[in-house]
Parts: sequence; C-alpha cells; structure tokens
Amino acid sequence: MIDLLPIHETHHADISYRHVGRTDVTRYEKMHVEVFADSGDASVAVAHEIANLIRAKAYQRQKCVLGLATGSSPIRVYDELVRLHREEGLSFANVVTFNLDEYYPMERTSTRSYWYFMHEHLFNHVDIDPQNIHLPDGLVPLQSVYQHCMDYEEEINRHGGLDFQLLGIGRTGHVGFNEPGSNSRSLTRLITLDHLTRVDAAPDFQGLNNVPTRAITMGIDTIRKARRVVLVAWGHKKASIVQEAVEGEKTSVLPASFLQEHDNLTVLLDREACSELRRFKTPWLVGPCQWDEDLTRKAIVWLSSKLEKPILKLTERDYNNNGMSDLLALGNSAYDLNIRMYNKLQHTITGWPGGKPGVDDSQRPERADPARKRVILFSPHPDDDVISMGGTFLRLVDQGHEVHVAYQTSGNIAVSHTDARRFAEFCHEMNLLSGVENAQLDAALEALKHPDQSAEKDPDLVLKIKGLIRRGEAAAGARFCGLPDSQIHFLDMPFYETGKSKKKPLGQADIDLVKELILQVRPHQIYAAGDLADPHGTHKVCLDAIFAALEQLKGDKAIKDTWLWLYRGAWQEWPVHEIEMAVPLSPQEVDKKRQAIFFHQSQKDGVMFQGEDDREFWQRAEQRNRETARRYNQLGLTEYEAIEAFRRWRF
Repeated sequence: MIDLLPIHETHHADISYRHVGRTDVTRYEKMHVEVFADSGDASVAVAHEIANLIRAKAYQRQKCVLGLATGSSPIRVYDELVRLHREEGLSFANVVTFNLDEYYPMERTSTRSYWYFMHEHLFNHVDIDPQNIHLPDGLVPLQSVYQHCMDYEEEINRHGGLDFQLLGIGRTGHVGFNEPGSNSRSLTRLITLDHLTRVDAAPDFQGLNNVPTRAITMGIDTIRKARRVVLVAWGHKKASIVQEAVEGEKTSVLPASFLQEHDNLTVLLDREACSELRRFKTPWLVGPCQWDEDLTRKAIVWLSSKLEKPILKLTERDYNNNGMSDLLALGNSAYDLNIRMYNKLQHTITGWPGGKPGVDDSQRPERADPARKRVILFSPHPDDDVISMGGTFLRLVDQGHEVHVAYQTSGNIAVSHTDARRFAEFCHEMNLLSGVENAQLDAALEALKHPDQSAEKDPDLVLKIKGLIRRGEAAAGARFCGLPDSQIHFLDMPFYETGKSKKKPLGQADIDLVKELILQVRPHQIYAAGDLADPHGTHKVCLDAIFAALEQLKGDKAIKDTWLWLYRGAWQEWPVHEIEMAVPLSPQEVDKKRQAIFFHQSQKDGVMFQGEDDREFWQRAEQRNRETARRYNQLGLTEYEAIEAFRRWRF
C-alpha cells in the first residue's frame, strides 16, 4: 500500500516510547512528541504505560491516582485497559480516579454526561471501588459551585496529587474544558464553553441548541501538577491546533501551550495529527532530507504555492533560498526538476475517470481497457456520493460505464424530528384517506411532536422513518445521475444502526455485505471515501470494511482487475501533491452536480451535523472543487472551473 502521508520516522507501539533528549528534526517542538502510524497502536501504548503504573503502585502497596479524560480520543485507551483487566488480570483495586470535567448543568444519569461516558467505557468493566471514582457534579446548585470546585481540589491533594494525567486537546486548544483565555494558574472552576467546542459536541446532543453552555473543569495548574502527563490527538482536524500548541508560544489564547512547562509530558499523535509539524510538513526547512519522489513532489508544489509562481518559472535561487539546495545538489537542475514535476501533475488530469478507450494509457491515471468498466461507488452516508464526487459520478455514467452506487449506512440519525414529522404526518393522512389505522405510526407521530431530549435514542419506528427519508433522497439523486434502480444498493451496515452517535465496532456482518456486492459486480474500479482521519468516524469504519473485504477476497478473481480510488468527504480535499487523478468539471457539470445534491433535502437548511462551517454541503463542495482547480492553475496548469480529486490505494 502507499502511505498517504509519509512518516519519516518509525515508532513502535510498545510501552517504551518515552526517551530523553532532542534531535535536530524536533528542535522546533517545545513538547516531547511521538508519532504513530495508527491511533490504535498509540492508544495501546498509553494503556500499557497506565497498566504498568497501576501494577508498580500495587507492588508498593500504594494508591495509583489517575486523571482521566473523555471524548473520542481516549476511547481506545479505555478499551485496552478493559481488555488487560479481563484477559491479563490487571486489577483496579488500588486505583483512584479524578475526571477532568463535566457539563453544567448535567444529570449523571444522562447518556450525555461524562459520568455515563466513563462508566460505559471503563468503570463498569473493571474492579474499581466506586468510592474511588471522582467526577465534578453537574447538578450542584450554582451558589455552591465554587465550594464544590475547591473541595475537588482538596480531594486531589488529599490523595497526594495525580500520578498520571491523560489528556485530549480540543480544536480551540483547550485541555479539559480550559477554553481560550484560561489562566496558567487556574484551578477547578465553572467556565463558559467556546462556540467551536459546542459545535464539536453537537452530534452527541442531537444538535447545537441542546449542548450545555457551561462546564466544570480542572484548571491548568491542577493539570500541570500531575507527575506524568500524556496528551493524545488523532486526525487532521487536530493537526493545526497541535502544531500551535507544540511549536508556538505559551499563551492563554491557546491553553494547551502552557503544558510546554511540564517536564514529564509526552504528546502522542497519529500520521494525520502530526501533519502540520515542521518536520513533517516542510522537513527541508528543518534539516537535511532523504529526497524521494513523493517528498520532491511535495516540496516543489509547496515552493510554487509559497512564491505564487508557476512551477516552470521556479529558479535555482528559489530552491536555494527556501531550504531545498540539497535537492539541487543531487545533480538536478531547477529546469529539469520543474519540467519533471509539471509533467507529473499534468498527467494526473483526465476527463476520462474510467479510462479513455483506444489510446496510450502509460501516462494516464486509469487504464484504457476494458473500455466499459464495472464500477462500485461506495458512499458511507446517503449523500457522500454526489457531494464528494458527483461530477465524476455523472461522467462515468455518461461515458457508458456500468456504475453501481452502494450506500453503506442509513444515515438515519442525521434527519431532524421536523423532517421526520412532516413525512410521518403525510403517511398518517394517506392512511386516513385509505381507511387504514396504524397505532404504531400514531405513536411515532406523538414521539416526534414531543421528543424526549433525554432519551438515549429515538424510538425504532422514528429511526425507520428517518432512514426511509434518506433512502428516498439517495435513490432520487442516483436516478438523476442516470442509474437504474437495479444498480442502486442500500447496505444498511449493522455497525451504524444504534440510533446514537456512538456506533458499534466494525463486525464481520458489515464486511460480508461489502464482500457480497464486490462478488456480485466484480468491479474494475471501486471508489471509496478516504477520510482516514477520525478513528471513530463513520467514513473511517466504512473504509475499513472495504479494506477488510478486499483482504478477505485476496486471490479471488472477482478483484483480480480491481483498482481502488479514494475520494475525500465534504470537509477537505487531498493536497495537490497527493492527487493521482484530477477530474476537471465544466460550469455545466458543476451545476448538474449541485442539482444532484439538492435531492438530499433533509441535509439542507440547518442540518443536524453542520460542523463549524455554516454553509450548505453543496456550497462547501463547490468551493472545495474550485479551490483545487485554482491550485492547479496557480502551479501553471490549465485553468478549469472545478476539479474533483482522487488518490489511488494499492492493495
């Protein structure tokens, strides 16, 4: 397989990842950073360090005092601790825990409380004494909050302080809920949540309006007093804030930066979260590089973009003045480098994503033969197909390929009660016209009129209605793109069908659904969402199912001629230097793609999981596609209206 983001250092997922000393490549980093290729391996490493500490303290007949975090980042750590308890006898009898924070106000019985989160992921599965579990109380009366926070501090001190503190980092730079503006000497207290923090929490609360505006959090000084601190961050969404915290100045605008002062701290990152650190983003500015083809391409694209000069106009002085003199010293002239990179980028552009019949394909992204290919377009949610590659979808159909679209999940939790109620009322009125009575539908309507915001999930019939809404929209969009119903597939993968933001782990039943479709179609091309960043995201699980299916089918004739192309979701695009197929779109094709997206009416006008970007999905997609075209044009290539981009995954 090709590494989508080259990691120039190898770190193994064992418990000895700490080391002393700094090297030239890390000299800009003010925290000790370790990078793992996979967040799962990193999580196991953290869990084993915690387990060793617990055992060492037990051997000394001492309590082990742990500071614990919530959120998606530490989930795999807790999974491994539970496994160690069940399979290797790790006891938590000597463990005392203090959690970083809790929403305010928040009942502990609520499925959205951190009390619930910690019991669901850890405490209910190990032998910890309930008396040793401490979390801030989200229901303490407002007039008593200050004293409650001071009592929390005193309880930590009474146990001798924190032996180990596990942290994540929010996109505002918060640790715990210490939002921008937090003082370095702050203690446990009530704070107001930043808007971006609430946006990130919105999926768990079924919408931004339901997210609390306040929380109780340990302070920065409380955290820094821990004898050992490990901060974990996964995914591209954390890359920018990690870079600022690790390489920037200490400032209250970015509270995590205060951890630079801690003398026993390690930051663990995966390949996406480290991507903005200088040693990975621009290693030629850090020190000598081992230049290979991928790094050369990345550097030249960066240089052209930085100087806003087309690649063919770059000079030797440009290379020398920007840390790339050693690339020239390898015997390459600027002229030769420019021509070679320009041609490589030019060869990624094709108006024939399924291959152009009857031509020399040696310099093209796709094969010329067979002229008519069988294609599976996997869409994690019911709208990713048209949002992310709608223009290419239309082009493949128009050019005569046998295209199948497979919607991997129902997407039911992303439909608002308002939309579901509208459809349920329509069905109800139709039933009345037909003289049909339906008590179940009446019950569903009542639930939609008066939704229980504290409920862990919607009633099953409500989820069914929401799923049918997404299914109808997806089918309409695919038909608009020219597909017959026989080539539209709804997999409804079981891992997704929990009715909650938290999903089940990927299982063989999910993989089998993907395998069965591949065996049925025997595709020459597979398109899949390549959002590798979030280890707990639906896109990542859906992609893992495809990877697992292909692995289990290895050697089968059904995939003998299969190529896998990865597209990105609505949130970001492949960097230009990683693009291997760029499909240009005309203004008319951009308009037609927009019309295909418009069939997904439930995902317009204030959708459930909008994210921090308040534009509609079609607007994000168009801006992203136009920006890719602009970047190509800035490098000196042909100007197009828009470009959809793909990266090939070799298996």
